[in-house]
Amino acid sequence: MRNSSRSEVDPFIVMDVMQAAALAEAQGQHIIHMEVGQPGTPAPEGARLALSDAMQSDAMGYTVALGLPQLRARIAKLYGEWYDLDLNPDRVIVTPGSSGAFLLSFSALFDSGARVGIGAPGYPSYRQILRALGMCPVDIQTAAENRYQPVPADLDGQNLEGLMVASPANPSGTMLGRDELSALIEACAGQGASFISDEIYHGIEYERKAVSALEISDQVYVINSFSKYFSMTGWRVGWMVVPEDHVRVVERLAQNMFICPPHASQITAMAAMDCEAELQANMDVYRANRALMLEALPKAGFSKIAPPDGAFYVYADVSDITDDSRALAQDILEKARVAVTPGLDFDPIRGGGTLRFSYARATVDIEEGLARLTRYMAERWPG
Repeated sequence: MRNSSRSEVDPFIVMDVMQAAALAEAQGQHIIHMEVGQPGTPAPEGARLALSDAMQSDAMGYTVALGLPQLRARIAKLYGEWYDLDLNPDRVIVTPGSSGAFLLSFSALFDSGARVGIGAPGYPSYRQILRALGMCPVDIQTAAENRYQPVPADLDGQNLEGLMVASPANPSGTMLGRDELSALIEACAGQGASFISDEIYHGIEYERKAVSALEISDQVYVINSFSKYFSMTGWRVGWMVVPEDHVRVVERLAQNMFICPPHASQITAMAAMDCEAELQANMDVYRANRALMLEALPKAGFSKIAPPDGAFYVYADVSDITDDSRALAQDILEKARVAVTPGLDFDPIRGGGTLRFSYARATVDIEEGLARLTRYMAERWPG
C-alpha cells in the first residue's frame, strides 16, 4: 500500500531521544532528563480534585466543538488578568492541545502550496504540520544578535502568505518586546500575510512580562495551551483566539477534525486557572533552575547561549566542538547519562552545531544533570 507524499515528514528528534533515554532506564541506568519540554509537576491539585468531583455526576460526553462556554469565558477573563484586555469569549476556541490549534489555524488561513514563514531555530512541528497539509514552510534564519527572533527585514523577498512567531520561543526562550512584535505584525499586514502568535509559554517569564499579539492587533491568530504554565501536557487541551469573523470558519473545521476537545481535560483546565499559588510555586522552581543553568553551563563549556527570557530552555551554540549535534547528544546520554536535545530538531541548516537543555524538572535533578555535564565536558572536551 503506497503512502502519500504529504506523509513524508521528518521525525521529531526529541521523541527519539526520549525513547533512547527510556531504553537506558529500562537497563537500570539513572538518566537525568533535560531533553523534553515538560513540567515535572502534575496538573494542579485543585484542578484534579475538580475533575474528580465532576466525574461523579457528569458522563463526560461530547462538548460543543468550540469548547465548554464556561471555559471559554474563563480564558477570556484570563486575558483581563494577564494583559488588561477585555476579550470577547466568543473569539476563544478550545482545542485538543496547541497542536490542534496549529492544524486549525493552518487549515483556516492557507491553501495548499502557501508559503508560511517560521523562525529557525523554532519548534519543529510547525514545519512538519505545514508539510503534511501540503503547504510550504519557509525557514527564516534568525540571528543571534536578534536573540534568535525574526525581524521585519527577514521577510523581504520571501513572498509569504503567513508568519508564525513564538514568544517566549522554543528552543531559545527569548521573547519579543512590544515594539518588535508590533513591527512584525505591521510588516505582515503590509504584505497581506496572516500573523500567528504562539504564546504557549506565556506565564513562564522571569524579568519581564510577555506581550500578547492581542495587545497590538485583533487581526491575528493567537495560540496558547494548558501544557506549560498550567502543567497539563498529557491532558491535551489548548486554545486559540481568532478575529470574530473567523470563528465560524474555525468552528466548521473543528467539528469535522476533532468533534470537540476532551471533556475531562476542559473541566480540569477550567479549575487550573484558579490554582495560582501552586502555579507560582512551580515558577519558583523554574527561577531557581534557570539561575543554576546560567551559572553552571558556561563554566562547563557551554558559553554561547542566549539567556532565556521565558519558557524553561537554554539553547547553546556548540559549533566549536561539533557539527553533529545528534551524535554529541547520543554521546552525552551514553557517557554522562543526561538526555539533551540536538539542535537539528529546531534548525535543519545550523542545528548540527547546537543543543537545547530543558530545566523543567525538579531542582535536585537539574543540579545533578549540571554536575554530570561538567564532568563530561572536562573529560571529553578539555580546554
